[in-house]
Amino acid sequence: MARKKTRKTTADNNPESKQEKSPDTGLPSKSQPWIKGGRKAICVDRASHRSLKKEFQKVLDQGPWKWPKRRVFFFSDLHADADAFIASLIASGGVSKTGPEDDALKLTKAGRRGLFVIGGDCFDKGPSNLRLLRVLRILRERGARMKILAGNHDVRMLLGTLSISTKKDPRNEHFFVRMGPKMVPFLKEVWEQYLKDGKKLRGVPDSRDCRRILYPSKNWPNRFPFHASWVMPDAAVKREWERMRRKMVQFEQDCAKAGISIRIAYAAAMKWRRLFLHRNGEFAWFFRDMALTHRQGSFLFLHAGLDDRIARVIQDKGLKTVNLMFRSQLFGNPFEFYYGPLANMIRTKYRPVDMPLTAYGANLIHEIGIHAVVHGHLNLHHGQRIMLRHGIVNFECDTTMDRNTRKKEGLAGHGVAVTIIEPDGQVIGISRDHPCKKVFELT
Repeated sequence: MARKKTRKTTADNNPESKQEKSPDTGLPSKSQPWIKGGRKAICVDRASHRSLKKEFQKVLDQGPWKWPKRRVFFFSDLHADADAFIASLIASGGVSKTGPEDDALKLTKAGRRGLFVIGGDCFDKGPSNLRLLRVLRILRERGARMKILAGNHDVRMLLGTLSISTKKDPRNEHFFVRMGPKMVPFLKEVWEQYLKDGKKLRGVPDSRDCRRILYPSKNWPNRFPFHASWVMPDAAVKREWERMRRKMVQFEQDCAKAGISIRIAYAAAMKWRRLFLHRNGEFAWFFRDMALTHRQGSFLFLHAGLDDRIARVIQDKGLKTVNLMFRSQLFGNPFEFYYGPLANMIRTKYRPVDMPLTAYGANLIHEIGIHAVVHGHLNLHHGQRIMLRHGIVNFECDTTMDRNTRKKEGLAGHGVAVTIIEPDGQVIGISRDHPCKKVFELT
Protein backbone atom coordinates (compact mmCIF):
# COMPACT_ATOMS: atom_id res chain seq x y z
CA MET A 1 0.00 0.00 0.00
CA ALA A 2 1.09 3.58 -0.48
CA ARG A 3 1.72 5.08 2.96
CA LYS A 4 -0.38 7.91 4.29
CA LYS A 5 2.77 9.76 5.26
CA THR A 6 5.63 9.42 2.84
CA ARG A 7 9.22 10.39 3.37
CA LYS A 8 10.62 12.98 1.02
CA THR A 9 11.13 11.59 -2.44
CA THR A 10 14.40 11.66 -4.29
CA ALA A 11 12.76 14.06 -6.74
CA ASP A 12 12.09 16.49 -3.86
CA ASN A 13 15.69 16.34 -2.70
CA ASN A 14 17.30 16.41 -6.15
CA PRO A 15 18.72 19.89 -6.87
CA GLU A 16 18.92 19.23 -10.59
CA SER A 17 15.13 18.76 -10.82
CA LYS A 18 14.33 22.05 -9.08
CA GLN A 19 15.12 24.08 -12.16
CA GLU A 20 11.97 22.56 -13.69
CA LYS A 21 9.70 23.76 -10.88
CA SER A 22 9.32 27.29 -12.19
CA PRO A 23 5.77 28.43 -13.02
CA ASP A 24 6.27 28.29 -16.78
CA THR A 25 6.94 24.53 -16.77
CA GLY A 26 3.75 23.56 -14.99
CA LEU A 27 5.54 20.70 -13.20
CA PRO A 28 4.44 19.73 -9.70
CA SER A 29 6.61 20.81 -6.78
CA LYS A 30 4.83 18.75 -4.09
CA SER A 31 4.39 15.01 -3.60
CA GLN A 32 1.45 12.88 -2.51
CA PRO A 33 0.94 9.15 -1.94
CA TRP A 34 -0.04 7.69 -5.32
CA ILE A 35 -3.23 6.17 -3.94
CA LYS A 36 -4.53 9.62 -2.97
CA GLY A 37 -4.62 10.63 -6.62
CA GLY A 38 -8.02 8.96 -6.85
CA ARG A 39 -9.48 7.63 -10.06
CA LYS A 40 -7.06 9.71 -12.14
CA ALA A 41 -4.14 7.89 -10.57
CA ILE A 42 -5.23 4.35 -9.76
CA CYS A 43 -7.67 1.79 -11.12
CA VAL A 44 -8.46 -1.83 -10.31
CA ASP A 45 -9.38 -4.36 -12.96
CA ARG A 46 -12.65 -6.15 -12.15
CA ALA A 47 -12.90 -4.49 -8.74
CA SER A 48 -14.13 -1.26 -7.14
CA HIS A 49 -12.17 1.41 -5.33
CA ARG A 50 -13.80 0.24 -2.12
CA SER A 51 -11.85 -3.00 -2.37
CA LEU A 52 -8.57 -1.27 -3.22
CA LYS A 53 -6.85 -2.01 0.10
CA LYS A 54 -7.81 -5.67 -0.11
CA GLU A 55 -6.57 -5.94 -3.70
CA PHE A 56 -3.24 -4.35 -2.81
CA GLN A 57 -2.80 -6.67 0.13
CA LYS A 58 -3.14 -9.61 -2.25
CA VAL A 59 -0.27 -8.17 -4.26
CA LEU A 60 1.91 -7.84 -1.18
CA ASP A 61 1.15 -11.43 -0.21
CA GLN A 62 2.57 -12.70 -3.52
CA GLY A 63 6.09 -12.34 -2.13
CA PRO A 64 8.80 -9.76 -1.44
CA TRP A 65 9.61 -7.13 -4.06
CA LYS A 66 13.13 -6.79 -5.38
CA TRP A 67 13.95 -3.20 -6.28
CA PRO A 68 16.47 -2.15 -8.98
CA LYS A 69 20.07 -1.69 -7.90
CA ARG A 70 20.23 1.63 -9.72
CA ARG A 71 17.69 4.38 -10.33
CA VAL A 72 15.59 3.83 -13.45
CA PHE A 73 14.23 6.72 -15.54
CA PHE A 74 11.36 5.52 -17.74
CA PHE A 75 10.08 7.51 -20.74
CA SER A 76 7.50 6.13 -23.15
CA ASP A 77 5.50 7.10 -26.23
CA LEU A 78 7.67 10.07 -27.20
CA HIS A 79 6.03 10.02 -30.64
CA ALA A 80 8.68 12.08 -32.42
CA ASP A 81 8.48 15.11 -30.12
CA ALA A 82 12.07 16.00 -29.27
CA ASP A 83 11.11 19.05 -27.19
CA ALA A 84 8.87 16.93 -24.96
CA PHE A 85 11.69 14.43 -24.48
CA ILE A 86 14.32 17.05 -23.63
CA ALA A 87 12.00 18.71 -21.12
CA SER A 88 11.26 15.32 -19.57
CA LEU A 89 14.95 14.47 -19.31
CA ILE A 90 15.53 17.67 -17.36
CA ALA A 91 12.48 17.04 -15.17
CA SER A 92 13.92 13.62 -14.28
CA GLY A 93 16.98 15.13 -12.64
CA GLY A 94 19.17 12.83 -14.74
CA VAL A 95 20.11 15.46 -17.32
CA SER A 96 20.84 19.19 -17.20
CA LYS A 97 20.74 21.68 -20.08
CA THR A 98 23.83 23.86 -20.55
CA GLY A 99 22.58 25.87 -23.54
CA PRO A 100 19.79 26.21 -26.09
CA GLU A 101 21.15 23.66 -28.58
CA ASP A 102 19.99 20.05 -28.55
CA ASP A 103 23.51 18.80 -27.90
CA ALA A 104 23.90 21.05 -24.83
CA LEU A 105 22.96 18.14 -22.59
CA LYS A 106 24.96 16.96 -19.61
CA LEU A 107 24.38 13.92 -17.44
CA THR A 108 24.03 14.77 -13.79
CA LYS A 109 25.47 12.58 -11.06
CA ALA A 110 22.09 10.82 -10.86
CA GLY A 111 22.05 10.37 -14.65
CA ARG A 112 25.54 8.89 -14.75
CA ARG A 113 24.58 6.33 -12.12
CA GLY A 114 21.09 5.58 -13.40
CA LEU A 115 19.48 3.70 -16.27
CA PHE A 116 17.38 5.38 -18.97
CA VAL A 117 14.66 3.08 -20.35
CA ILE A 118 12.88 4.25 -23.51
CA GLY A 119 9.57 2.42 -23.55
CA GLY A 120 8.79 2.39 -27.28
CA ASP A 121 7.04 4.50 -29.92
CA CYS A 122 9.81 6.95 -30.71
CA PHE A 123 8.38 7.27 -34.26
CA ASP A 124 5.19 8.99 -35.31
CA LYS A 125 3.82 11.80 -37.51
CA GLY A 126 6.36 14.26 -36.15
CA PRO A 127 7.26 17.01 -35.77
CA SER A 128 10.77 15.66 -35.25
CA ASN A 129 11.50 11.94 -35.74
CA LEU A 130 15.12 12.45 -36.75
CA ARG A 131 15.78 15.15 -34.18
CA LEU A 132 14.46 12.93 -31.39
CA LEU A 133 16.76 10.11 -32.49
CA ARG A 134 19.72 12.50 -32.48
CA VAL A 135 18.92 13.47 -28.89
CA LEU A 136 18.93 9.77 -27.97
CA ARG A 137 22.29 9.40 -29.70
CA ILE A 138 23.68 12.41 -27.80
CA LEU A 139 22.69 10.77 -24.52
CA ARG A 140 24.46 7.59 -25.54
CA GLU A 141 27.56 9.56 -26.48
CA ARG A 142 27.48 11.31 -23.10
CA GLY A 143 27.75 7.88 -21.47
CA ALA A 144 24.14 7.23 -20.45
CA ARG A 145 23.14 3.64 -19.77
CA MET A 146 20.16 3.13 -22.04
CA LYS A 147 17.65 0.44 -22.96
CA ILE A 148 15.50 1.03 -26.04
CA LEU A 149 12.33 -1.06 -26.14
CA ALA A 150 10.22 -1.78 -29.21
CA GLY A 151 6.95 0.06 -29.74
CA ASN A 152 4.29 -0.71 -32.30
CA HIS A 153 5.06 2.48 -34.28
CA ASP A 154 8.78 1.70 -34.43
CA VAL A 155 8.22 -1.89 -35.52
CA ARG A 156 5.66 -0.99 -38.17
CA MET A 157 8.06 1.51 -39.73
CA LEU A 158 10.77 -1.14 -39.84
CA LEU A 159 8.52 -3.84 -41.27
CA GLY A 160 7.12 -1.43 -43.83
CA THR A 161 10.52 -0.58 -45.26
CA LEU A 162 11.75 -4.17 -45.02
CA SER A 163 8.80 -5.24 -47.16
CA ILE A 164 9.81 -3.08 -50.13
CA SER A 165 11.00 -5.49 -52.78
CA THR A 166 10.42 -6.25 -56.41
CA LYS A 167 10.01 -9.89 -55.33
CA LYS A 168 6.66 -9.89 -53.57
CA ASP A 169 5.87 -11.96 -50.48
CA PRO A 170 2.10 -12.23 -49.99
CA ARG A 171 2.53 -12.49 -46.24
CA ASN A 172 4.01 -9.02 -45.80
CA GLU A 173 4.03 -7.09 -49.09
CA HIS A 174 1.26 -4.84 -47.75
CA PHE A 175 3.26 -3.67 -44.71
CA PHE A 176 4.59 -0.47 -46.33
CA VAL A 177 1.24 1.01 -47.27
CA ARG A 178 -0.27 -0.36 -44.06
CA MET A 179 1.73 2.26 -42.14
CA GLY A 180 -0.48 4.86 -43.81
CA PRO A 181 -0.37 8.48 -42.65
CA LYS A 182 2.14 7.77 -39.88
CA MET A 183 4.84 6.97 -42.41
CA VAL A 184 4.49 9.95 -44.74
CA PRO A 185 5.79 12.70 -42.38
CA PHE A 186 8.85 10.60 -41.56
CA LEU A 187 9.55 10.10 -45.27
CA LYS A 188 9.20 13.84 -45.79
CA GLU A 189 11.74 14.48 -43.02
CA VAL A 190 14.23 12.14 -44.69
CA TRP A 191 13.62 13.79 -48.06
CA GLU A 192 14.10 17.33 -46.76
CA GLN A 193 17.17 16.58 -44.66
CA TYR A 194 19.03 14.23 -47.00
CA LEU A 195 17.63 14.23 -50.52
CA LYS A 196 16.07 17.59 -51.38
CA ASP A 197 17.98 18.01 -54.58
CA GLY A 198 16.57 17.33 -58.04
CA LYS A 199 19.55 15.13 -58.86
CA LYS A 200 18.62 12.75 -56.07
CA LEU A 201 15.73 11.40 -58.14
CA ARG A 202 18.05 10.28 -60.92
CA GLY A 203 17.79 6.53 -61.22
CA VAL A 204 14.54 6.40 -59.27
CA PRO A 205 11.86 4.42 -61.17
CA ASP A 206 8.95 6.28 -62.70
CA SER A 207 5.71 6.74 -60.75
CA ARG A 208 4.10 3.62 -62.14
CA ASP A 209 7.02 1.39 -61.17
CA CYS A 210 7.34 3.04 -57.73
CA ARG A 211 3.69 2.33 -57.11
CA ARG A 212 4.15 -1.29 -58.23
CA ILE A 213 7.09 -1.74 -55.83
CA LEU A 214 5.56 -0.01 -52.82
CA TYR A 215 2.02 -1.36 -53.09
CA PRO A 216 0.88 -4.96 -52.66
CA SER A 217 0.37 -6.80 -55.94
CA LYS A 218 -3.03 -6.99 -57.61
CA ASN A 219 -3.52 -10.63 -56.61
CA TRP A 220 -2.53 -10.00 -52.96
CA PRO A 221 -6.18 -10.08 -51.73
CA ASN A 222 -6.49 -13.63 -53.06
CA ARG A 223 -3.09 -14.89 -51.89
CA PHE A 224 -2.97 -13.32 -48.42
CA PRO A 225 -5.89 -15.28 -46.88
CA PHE A 226 -4.25 -18.59 -47.78
CA HIS A 227 -1.00 -17.67 -46.01
CA ALA A 228 -2.73 -15.92 -43.09
CA SER A 229 -5.38 -18.52 -42.29
CA TRP A 230 -3.15 -20.56 -40.00
CA VAL A 231 -2.46 -17.48 -37.84
CA MET A 232 -5.52 -15.26 -38.20
CA PRO A 233 -9.25 -16.05 -38.01
CA ASP A 234 -11.32 -15.37 -41.12
CA ALA A 235 -12.85 -12.22 -39.61
CA ALA A 236 -9.39 -10.76 -38.96
CA VAL A 237 -8.26 -11.55 -42.51
CA LYS A 238 -11.32 -9.76 -43.87
CA ARG A 239 -10.68 -6.73 -41.65
CA GLU A 240 -7.08 -6.60 -42.86
CA TRP A 241 -8.17 -6.48 -46.50
CA GLU A 242 -10.80 -3.80 -45.84
CA ARG A 243 -8.19 -1.72 -44.00
CA MET A 244 -5.70 -2.11 -46.83
CA ARG A 245 -8.21 -1.14 -49.50
CA ARG A 246 -8.75 2.18 -47.72
CA LYS A 247 -5.07 2.77 -47.07
CA MET A 248 -4.03 2.17 -50.68
CA VAL A 249 -6.31 5.02 -51.70
CA GLN A 250 -5.27 7.19 -48.78
CA PHE A 251 -1.50 6.80 -49.10
CA GLU A 252 -0.99 8.95 -52.19
CA GLN A 253 -3.51 11.46 -50.87
CA ASP A 254 -1.37 11.79 -47.74
CA CYS A 255 1.75 12.15 -49.87
CA ALA A 256 0.10 14.93 -51.92
CA LYS A 257 -0.94 16.78 -48.74
CA ALA A 258 2.65 16.57 -47.50
CA GLY A 259 3.98 17.89 -50.80
CA ILE A 260 5.84 14.76 -51.87
CA SER A 261 5.29 12.51 -54.87
CA ILE A 262 5.24 8.73 -54.99
CA ARG A 263 8.78 8.85 -56.45
CA ILE A 264 9.97 10.99 -53.54
CA ALA A 265 8.32 8.56 -51.12
CA TYR A 266 10.19 5.67 -52.74
CA ALA A 267 13.54 7.53 -52.74
CA ALA A 268 13.09 8.52 -49.08
CA ALA A 269 12.19 4.94 -48.09
CA MET A 270 15.36 3.67 -49.75
CA LYS A 271 17.39 6.32 -47.92
CA TRP A 272 15.66 5.34 -44.65
CA ARG A 273 16.84 1.78 -45.16
CA ARG A 274 20.43 2.96 -45.58
CA LEU A 275 20.22 5.19 -42.51
CA PHE A 276 18.70 2.56 -40.22
CA LEU A 277 19.55 -0.87 -41.61
CA HIS A 278 23.00 -0.52 -43.16
CA ARG A 279 25.63 -1.41 -40.58
CA ASN A 280 27.33 1.97 -41.05
CA GLY A 281 24.08 3.93 -41.21
CA GLU A 282 23.67 7.01 -39.05
CA PHE A 283 20.91 5.38 -37.00
CA ALA A 284 21.92 1.72 -37.31
CA TRP A 285 22.26 1.58 -33.52
CA PHE A 286 18.52 2.13 -32.99
CA PHE A 287 17.21 -1.23 -34.19
CA ARG A 288 20.48 -3.03 -33.49
CA ASP A 289 20.15 -2.28 -29.76
CA MET A 290 16.36 -2.57 -29.53
CA ALA A 291 14.82 -5.18 -27.23
CA LEU A 292 11.25 -6.30 -26.68
CA THR A 293 11.41 -6.28 -22.89
CA HIS A 294 13.74 -5.62 -19.97
CA ARG A 295 13.73 -6.61 -16.32
CA GLN A 296 15.07 -4.89 -13.23
CA GLY A 297 14.34 -6.77 -10.02
CA SER A 298 10.58 -7.30 -9.67
CA PHE A 299 9.85 -4.80 -12.49
CA LEU A 300 9.22 -5.81 -16.09
CA PHE A 301 9.49 -3.05 -18.70
CA LEU A 302 7.80 -3.29 -22.09
CA HIS A 303 5.70 -1.17 -24.43
CA ALA A 304 2.14 -2.48 -24.06
CA GLY A 305 1.45 -5.55 -21.93
CA LEU A 306 1.29 -9.30 -21.35
CA ASP A 307 -0.97 -12.23 -22.15
CA ASP A 308 -1.12 -15.82 -20.96
CA ARG A 309 0.89 -17.30 -23.83
CA ILE A 310 3.79 -14.91 -23.47
CA ALA A 311 3.70 -15.28 -19.68
CA ARG A 312 4.28 -19.02 -20.17
CA VAL A 313 7.17 -18.36 -22.58
CA ILE A 314 8.77 -15.92 -20.12
CA GLN A 315 8.50 -18.44 -17.28
CA ASP A 316 9.71 -21.43 -19.31
CA LYS A 317 12.46 -19.82 -21.40
CA GLY A 318 13.34 -16.52 -19.75
CA LEU A 319 13.49 -12.96 -21.01
CA LYS A 320 16.79 -13.42 -22.84
CA THR A 321 15.17 -16.04 -25.06
CA VAL A 322 12.10 -13.84 -25.58
CA ASN A 323 14.33 -11.02 -26.82
CA LEU A 324 16.23 -13.40 -29.10
CA MET A 325 12.93 -14.69 -30.51
CA PHE A 326 11.88 -11.09 -31.12
CA ARG A 327 14.99 -10.29 -33.15
CA SER A 328 14.86 -13.57 -35.05
CA GLN A 329 11.24 -13.10 -36.10
CA LEU A 330 11.51 -9.35 -36.72
CA PHE A 331 14.25 -9.73 -39.31
CA GLY A 332 13.67 -13.34 -40.36
CA ASN A 333 9.91 -13.85 -40.41
CA PRO A 334 8.12 -10.52 -39.94
CA PHE A 335 4.73 -12.06 -40.74
CA GLU A 336 5.08 -14.58 -37.91
CA PHE A 337 6.10 -11.80 -35.56
CA TYR A 338 3.46 -9.24 -36.50
CA TYR A 339 0.51 -11.60 -36.26
CA GLY A 340 1.90 -13.78 -33.47
CA PRO A 341 2.00 -13.60 -29.67
CA LEU A 342 5.23 -11.59 -29.38
CA ALA A 343 3.65 -8.61 -31.16
CA ASN A 344 0.87 -8.59 -28.58
CA MET A 345 3.49 -7.21 -26.17
CA ILE A 346 3.72 -4.03 -28.25
CA ARG A 347 0.07 -3.49 -29.10
CA THR A 348 -2.32 -5.03 -26.55
CA LYS A 349 -4.80 -2.73 -24.87
CA TYR A 350 -6.51 -5.65 -23.12
CA ARG A 351 -9.48 -5.42 -25.46
CA PRO A 352 -11.60 -8.45 -26.39
CA VAL A 353 -9.72 -8.65 -29.72
CA ASP A 354 -6.33 -8.83 -27.95
CA MET A 355 -4.77 -12.02 -26.66
CA PRO A 356 -6.02 -12.36 -23.07
CA LEU A 357 -4.22 -12.08 -19.77
CA THR A 358 -5.99 -14.08 -17.06
CA ALA A 359 -5.19 -15.02 -13.47
CA TYR A 360 -3.33 -18.03 -14.93
CA GLY A 361 -0.81 -15.81 -16.76
CA ALA A 362 -0.51 -13.41 -13.83
CA ASN A 363 0.37 -16.29 -11.50
CA LEU A 364 3.08 -17.47 -13.89
CA ILE A 365 4.64 -14.02 -13.78
CA HIS A 366 4.42 -13.82 -9.98
CA GLU A 367 6.10 -17.22 -9.66
CA ILE A 368 9.30 -15.86 -11.23
CA GLY A 369 9.31 -12.80 -8.98
CA ILE A 370 7.80 -10.18 -11.30
CA HIS A 371 5.20 -8.12 -9.44
CA ALA A 372 5.04 -4.93 -11.49
CA VAL A 373 4.86 -4.14 -15.21
CA VAL A 374 5.95 -0.69 -16.41
CA HIS A 375 4.62 0.24 -19.83
CA GLY A 376 3.08 2.86 -22.12
CA HIS A 377 0.70 2.54 -25.12
CA LEU A 378 -2.49 3.54 -23.28
CA ASN A 379 -2.49 7.32 -23.47
CA LEU A 380 -3.64 9.16 -20.36
CA HIS A 381 -4.46 12.81 -19.67
CA HIS A 382 -3.64 13.10 -15.96
CA GLY A 383 -0.16 11.71 -15.67
CA GLN A 384 0.78 8.13 -14.90
CA ARG A 385 -1.71 5.62 -13.50
CA ILE A 386 -1.58 2.37 -11.55
CA MET A 387 -3.80 -0.42 -12.86
CA LEU A 388 -4.11 -3.71 -10.98
CA ARG A 389 -4.59 -6.53 -13.50
CA HIS A 390 -5.16 -9.90 -11.86
CA GLY A 391 -2.87 -8.92 -9.01
CA ILE A 392 -0.07 -7.51 -11.19
CA VAL A 393 0.70 -3.84 -10.57
CA ASN A 394 0.78 -2.03 -13.92
CA PHE A 395 2.42 1.39 -13.99
CA GLU A 396 0.81 2.93 -17.08
CA CYS A 397 3.16 5.66 -18.29
CA ASP A 398 1.88 6.93 -21.64
CA THR A 399 1.11 10.49 -20.52
CA THR A 400 0.28 11.87 -24.01
CA MET A 401 3.63 13.56 -24.58
CA ASP A 402 3.61 14.71 -28.21
CA ARG A 403 2.01 17.99 -29.18
CA ASN A 404 0.08 16.57 -32.16
CA THR A 405 -1.88 14.14 -30.00
CA ARG A 406 -2.27 16.69 -27.22
CA LYS A 407 -3.76 19.25 -29.59
CA LYS A 408 -6.20 16.66 -30.92
CA GLU A 409 -7.23 15.71 -27.37
CA GLY A 410 -7.50 19.24 -25.99
CA LEU A 411 -4.20 19.42 -24.09
CA ALA A 412 -1.86 22.41 -24.38
CA GLY A 413 1.72 22.35 -25.69
CA HIS A 414 3.95 19.32 -25.41
CA GLY A 415 3.94 16.97 -22.46
CA VAL A 416 6.58 16.60 -19.78
CA ALA A 417 6.74 13.36 -17.81
CA VAL A 418 9.04 10.73 -16.33
CA THR A 419 8.51 7.67 -14.15
CA ILE A 420 11.36 7.03 -11.70
CA ILE A 421 11.95 3.72 -9.91
CA GLU A 422 14.19 4.16 -6.89
CA PRO A 423 16.44 1.46 -5.37
CA ASP A 424 15.20 2.41 -1.90
CA GLY A 425 11.65 1.31 -2.70
CA GLN A 426 9.72 4.10 -4.40
CA VAL A 427 8.09 4.67 -7.77
CA ILE A 428 7.60 8.36 -8.58
CA GLY A 429 5.34 9.60 -11.37
CA ILE A 430 6.04 13.17 -12.51
CA SER A 431 3.83 14.84 -15.12
CA ARG A 432 2.86 18.38 -16.00
CA ASP A 433 -0.74 17.14 -16.25
CA HIS A 434 -1.12 16.24 -12.56
CA PRO A 435 -0.72 18.73 -9.69
CA CYS A 436 1.45 16.47 -7.51
CA LYS A 437 4.21 13.95 -7.93
CA LYS A 438 2.67 10.54 -7.33
CA VAL A 439 4.69 8.40 -4.91
CA PHE A 440 4.17 4.65 -4.58
CA GLU A 441 5.94 2.69 -1.85
CA LEU A 442 5.32 -0.55 -0.01
CA THR A 443 4.84 -0.84 3.75
